[in-house]
Amino acid sequence: MALPIKYEKEKESIIMKKMFLTLLLLLSCASVFANDCSSFKEDTPVLAGGREKPLFVLAKESIKFLTGKSKHNSESQLTTLCNIILNGQAKKEYKFPVLVEHFDTKKYLGLSEDTKYMNALELITKKDLIRSEIMRLKENNSYKKDLTKTFNRLQTFESLYEGKALTVFTKKHDHEENEYEWESIVNHFESHETITNALTQSKINYDNQKGTDYLLELTYVKSNIYSYSMLLVLIGIFLTVLSKNLKYGVIFSILTILLETTAITWRVLISGRAPITNMYETVMFSGYGALIIGLIILYFKRDKVFLLAGLAYNLLCLFMMMFANNMLSSSISPLVPVLRDNFWLSTHVTTIILSYAALALSWMIANITLFKLRFKKITQKEYNYYQQLTYTCIKVGIILLSAGIILGGVWADYSWGRFWGWDPKETWSLIVLLFYMIIVHGRYTSWINTHRFTLMSAGGFMLVMMAWFGVNYILASGLHSYGFSEGGAIFLGTFFLVQTVILIICAKQPELEKA
Repeated sequence: MALPIKYEKEKESIIMKKMFLTLLLLLSCASVFANDCSSFKEDTPVLAGGREKPLFVLAKESIKFLTGKSKHNSESQLTTLCNIILNGQAKKEYKFPVLVEHFDTKKYLGLSEDTKYMNALELITKKDLIRSEIMRLKENNSYKKDLTKTFNRLQTFESLYEGKALTVFTKKHDHEENEYEWESIVNHFESHETITNALTQSKINYDNQKGTDYLLELTYVKSNIYSYSMLLVLIGIFLTVLSKNLKYGVIFSILTILLETTAITWRVLISGRAPITNMYETVMFSGYGALIIGLIILYFKRDKVFLLAGLAYNLLCLFMMMFANNMLSSSISPLVPVLRDNFWLSTHVTTIILSYAALALSWMIANITLFKLRFKKITQKEYNYYQQLTYTCIKVGIILLSAGIILGGVWADYSWGRFWGWDPKETWSLIVLLFYMIIVHGRYTSWINTHRFTLMSAGGFMLVMMAWFGVNYILASGLHSYGFSEGGAIFLGTFFLVQTVILIICAKQPELEKA
């Protein structure tokens, strides 16, 4: 029996209303995640990477790690972070590039050789393939390391896209006392208002319970303090070269040291430890130490070559810290257990890095001497004088390195139950010490002449670079794996090549003018 026409129209009207309401509901849900990033404040505290930090720092570190660049599409890091999270919660397609560096990794993922990035969402679909390839590879070569790094980038993006990486500090559920915990922001993705309230309340809760010390890191990261240090160093080098009066170069060197002391103090207060537990921090501390050692020796020797060497090496370290971002990470990470004894950390590692700084001064002075021999006539007296300056720096370096190795052995016995184990880092430190002891004793007994000593002093720093960087970037094995970083092989190869070319060009015994 056919239904009345009136009933049919009413039924159609009800269906249309339901469809309209459903569409309206979907649109309202989508509007929650309309990428309104006003609630994402840079001073909001978060828990990430095992450490509490400002949201801006999380955004900066995440974007740098994922893309290898400081920014994406010229937008602020905080905006990019917000877009990833909100698009993920809205289940929207979001094209975001993830850096893929190694040739074999690109080939495995089906990318062309000149392609540097892969769509993050497409990369997620290959997660199991990447994991199986990592497990298949037995040798810890550069391909496996890059696959692991790509997998870590994938996981970082996935954690952000799903909202799990962003945490808020809230009261514990069903708990009468004022106890707080970190929980994912996902639990508050009901509307834009609930997101804003959760982030705002999180900051209030954290500030009331733990204080605002975490904001020191925000000031440190946004200060660009090392850019100002670089400017002071450049002015110091310029004035030292052009002026016969050393006081101008000394003034700018002291200003640089004061500024870098401020930066290091900031980092110590933020991390609660000595700033020498990763490659970035050792480069920072080495340049800082070299300039101080250069000024101390300048006080006794009164020769501006020490000042120039200290400033030049400090400048090289600053360049590495600021521009070698894929090799050195400025992120502050929690200490692994073996490094948590701050007494050993502040003695063994500090002494080793200061020894590298002193040997770096000898390297700079030796190369300056070789360039003067090659492009400018100098007397035998001047040549012997420069050799004595190099000799002085090496002796300081040997004393510090010997002390550092002995302290390292004591630390190894305390941490690992043995004084010496021929670990690659230990072995190369010993190689460096023995090499410099040989050339110092050879020069003292005169079986190594002045020119050969200068050449060996310049070339010997390649051994230091191998012990310092090569074990981490090339060998990548041993108990000192807490300091390892991927990449840097091209940097080391370039350094070795340039230094070798300088040695070949300057190898011939020079004809010196008579005094």
